[in-house]
Amino acid sequence: MANESDPVIELMKENGCDILDIKFTDLPGTWQHVAVPKSEVTDDLFTKGTGFDGSSIRGFQSIEESDMLLVPDANTIAVDPFQDGTVTVIADIRDPKTGKDYSRDPRNIAKKAAAHLKSSGVGDISYWGPEVEFFIFDSIKFSYGA
Repeated sequence: MANESDPVIELMKENGCDILDIKFTDLPGTWQHVAVPKSEVTDDLFTKGTGFDGSSIRGFQSIEESDMLLVPDANTIAVDPFQDGTVTVIADIRDPKTGKDYSRDPRNIAKKAAAHLKSSGVGDISYWGPEVEFFIFDSIKFSYGA
């Protein structure tokens, strides 16, 4: 039986990559990442994950409960076109005590919403993307009231 890390290690070898960049988003949607050397790309990384400090990520944990896990999803691997020698992967965020998916992980929220859509019979596929919105004014007047 192949390990979950095998396709990642193979992709790294084929492309001469020495770094695995594990990515996730914070609550507002900004990419965050942890880079690990090829020597740390093991099956344990893809099953047990790697720890990180959730208190330093916007919208996540307080300092008292800051330990969290990043569990890379091998189905999302790709050679990073912007960083030479790097393979990138998207991770799920989990609670290290329970092993359960983190309730504030935007990826987990999207997965739950897609599963609900499918189970409700409303649709089979959902498409997700950011909506960038802004306004342009020639001039503006406002007051704070009386």
